[in-house]
Amino acid sequence: MERGNHTLITEFVFQGFSSFREHQLGLFVVFLALYVVTLAGNTVIVTIIRTDPHLHTPMYFFLSMLSSSETIYTLVILPRMLSSLVGTNRSISRAGCATQMFFFVTFGITNCFLLTAMGYDRYVAICNPLRYSVIMNKRGCVQLVGGACGIGLIVATTQVTSVFRLPFCATKVAHFFCDIRPVMKLSCVDTSVNETLTVIISVLVLVVPMGLVFISYVLIVSTILKIPSARGRKKAFATCASHLTVVVVHYGCASVAYLKPKSENTRDQDQLISI
Repeated sequence: MERGNHTLITEFVFQGFSSFREHQLGLFVVFLALYVVTLAGNTVIVTIIRTDPHLHTPMYFFLSMLSSSETIYTLVILPRMLSSLVGTNRSISRAGCATQMFFFVTFGITNCFLLTAMGYDRYVAICNPLRYSVIMNKRGCVQLVGGACGIGLIVATTQVTSVFRLPFCATKVAHFFCDIRPVMKLSCVDTSVNETLTVIISVLVLVVPMGLVFISYVLIVSTILKIPSARGRKKAFATCASHLTVVVVHYGCASVAYLKPKSENTRDQDQLISI
């Protein structure tokens, strides 16, 4: 079909792991195992938190929301990737690609702000424990989760709309899912405006939350060091260790993927970071 001087592309083809063609069965087994472990782990976390009244606290509420968001996030990408590893059909419709990108961006950004909310929860618990139950009440927690989801939806709508208004001249996506930059590279026209928009959004949804988490942990550490007993300090650090680990991995990979200059992007790097 023709639109102006450009052919209207109705479907895309994932190149995926074509450079590792002889290892694709092995990759399938490894990724399937990781996917099953991820789904099982998140399901167990959500189930235990929902069924155990002792875990009906803000910290575990945020954890259950993060696990639910992460489950949907992986469902959007991994089943399609696994099927392309063992099948011959690597194509996806234009609408399917836009849908995948929408949910990927929505829940990816939701995860960023949920991690920020969890950092704030740890800050209040350690730095202001006497007012913890007042500040982190049920309504406040729901509002924080709603805000995280709302930001994700707004950003996803903005990004997907801007990307799929572009005319496309190529069909081969140099990735295993419809990520923003690999799809933009298929456009027939200059994408400088879209690239700028992506960088601005990336800064707002990555650097700002990272900064808030960093400030929270500076205040948390300064408070922990004032605790007189070694056992108390150890317990306080332990409550933050797992969250801090996830923050470093999540924000670290996302920052490398979306904040580095366009010229530095390579197909293998993008796929490795995404995995």
